Amino acid sequence: MNLKNFSSIVLLAFFCTQIFQLSVHGIDASSKLYIVYLGERKHSDPEVVTASHHEKLTPLFGSKEEAVSSIVYSYKHGFSGFAAMLNESQVHILSDMPDVISVIPNRKFAAHTTRSWDFLGLDYSSNSNSLLQKGKYGEDIIIGVIDSGNLVSNTSFHGLAAGSTRGGAPRARLAIYKACWGSGVWCSGAALLAAVDDAINDGVDIISMSIGGSDEFPGTLHAVAKGIPVVFSAGNEGPAPQSVKNNVPWVITVAASTIDRTFPTIITLGNSQRLAGQSIYYEIQHSNTNDFTTLVDGSSCDSTTLTEQNITGKIVLCYNPTAIPGVLPRYNFGYAAQNVLDAGGRGIIYAQYTTNILYPCRGGGPCALVDFDIANKINSYIYSTSNPLVKISPAYNIEGKQVLAPRVAAFSSRGPNPRFPGILKPDIAASGVSILAAVNGGYQFMSGTSMACPHVTGIVALLKSLHPDWSPASIKSAIMTTASDTDSYGVQIEAEGTPRKIADPFDYGGGHIDPNKAADPGLVYDIDPNDYTKFFNCTLGPSDDCDSYVGQLYQLNVPSITVPDVKDIVSVWRTVTNVGPINSTYKSFVQPPAGVSVFVEPDLLSFDNNNKVKTFKVTFVANRKVQGDYTFGSLTWSDSSNHSVRIPLAIRIVIQDYYADTA
Repeated sequence: MNLKNFSSIVLLAFFCTQIFQLSVHGIDASSKLYIVYLGERKHSDPEVVTASHHEKLTPLFGSKEEAVSSIVYSYKHGFSGFAAMLNESQVHILSDMPDVISVIPNRKFAAHTTRSWDFLGLDYSSNSNSLLQKGKYGEDIIIGVIDSGNLVSNTSFHGLAAGSTRGGAPRARLAIYKACWGSGVWCSGAALLAAVDDAINDGVDIISMSIGGSDEFPGTLHAVAKGIPVVFSAGNEGPAPQSVKNNVPWVITVAASTIDRTFPTIITLGNSQRLAGQSIYYEIQHSNTNDFTTLVDGSSCDSTTLTEQNITGKIVLCYNPTAIPGVLPRYNFGYAAQNVLDAGGRGIIYAQYTTNILYPCRGGGPCALVDFDIANKINSYIYSTSNPLVKISPAYNIEGKQVLAPRVAAFSSRGPNPRFPGILKPDIAASGVSILAAVNGGYQFMSGTSMACPHVTGIVALLKSLHPDWSPASIKSAIMTTASDTDSYGVQIEAEGTPRKIADPFDYGGGHIDPNKAADPGLVYDIDPNDYTKFFNCTLGPSDDCDSYVGQLYQLNVPSITVPDVKDIVSVWRTVTNVGPINSTYKSFVQPPAGVSVFVEPDLLSFDNNNKVKTFKVTFVANRKVQGDYTFGSLTWSDSSNHSVRIPLAIRIVIQDYYADTA
């Protein structure tokens, strides 16, 4: 069935991953689920493709019936392959077949789990001239969402973040493919491939996957080759370097950033000192706003420390500056809050290095998050009096330029690319912190790159509607080259972490997404899908044809340049296509990475009706002989008018191949 023929707005297609029996004679106790990838289809008829899978397995099982029973999924639309229950002997036989590209065990993958669209500049008002209107609200664009999707007015979380909730492309059609299951939201690799295969067959325009793991999804390459952009979340393992997931060049990998909204709560001490924290502590939880409560120091708030003192009915300050900085707060706030409740405490003031990530108050009692400076003031007050008291007031909304945003979220996974160092990842950053999301008939605040991923997907839908002839690579280029590296005040974007720092391309790729500029990028870095295919084939195993190619992945025409091994001189070529005014001239402007000289030839590109595509060379020269760290810069092509096409540069100078500082 083709979704283009449907008039309904939402199509639900569910996939169950574990409804199969193991009672067949040919499937023994040692059999496991494997994914057998065969590449492009050899037949246009899906039934013939499936029949070829049966034919391939029949000799291994002794009968066609057992071969058919062994198959859990047959991938027959966008590409060819199958997921089947196989033992080790059968795996070895299949792996040796010349037409079998890969045989890999099924893996589990984790899902990366109001105000944000206005913050991105996509005003819903009818008189706006933003990408939202230019792209017809994504009308008739079909988004295939593979994960665990119009305007809803008067939404909030108990009065916080009140407003209208909507998607980025509210007139788009959604095809939902359920491939993730369980309370932990785990996704079977075999089911994910089946979802991608079906989405290609159903005629979706975009695939969105807030999913990550150590493996890649070969089916997504076939989707991109057929003109379907694929958007992935980058992962939530930041701020550790080399933690970014979904690292192949043909997908758009999204980091998470904050929005211009915060929920301050006033903490009033017994000496009338008023301090500010943040919380999701709402009025209904606050039984008496005039109540002061005894305040105690709980240090790290581990169970042992709390049982050594009486905290019943008291508010506990959890502040241990010697231990907390090295630990991500999302991993221990919940434990600390639960420990306080278990020990009889009424509420918690929790200190962490960033207060942008908010957590719900547990047990209905008051809670607040504070930074270390505020925590130190509270701690000093506790020991300055024999009867320390505190009152935590309900949170309230602040939106707009009073809030410094965006910032890259601390949890957002970072580069450099651990698998393909010559490919920059993540690609882009978008709103993903404290997003009001629909959950089980209500609304909750959620944070994660899985919140950021749909923002980019919605923008891709609008771009696809506005520019239906653009390739996935062109859309990705438009998003990356028009992204911003400064906040609403023109100051360089920061990245939360330990410590907070100026963000670089390993934090946010091209920068923070700017939808309206992406609608008119001027130039794009396009890529022939065959180049992606060559890249993918070379990742499957060693080959004489791949040695030089894999060693120079930075030559792939992506909208960034990352060279991890500059010893003396390295030259990189890029090609741009004019999608702006027919007659235009662009001049190059370089911000060189520290310790590197950068030369661009030619430094002037002129386009007309007969010359729409231009190639240029960028040469990097090491100015110092050191075993170095990555340094960052940018290359911008400007037409001195409305177009500024910027790509990030990430360069590392090395002396020895076997060692480099990747920090």
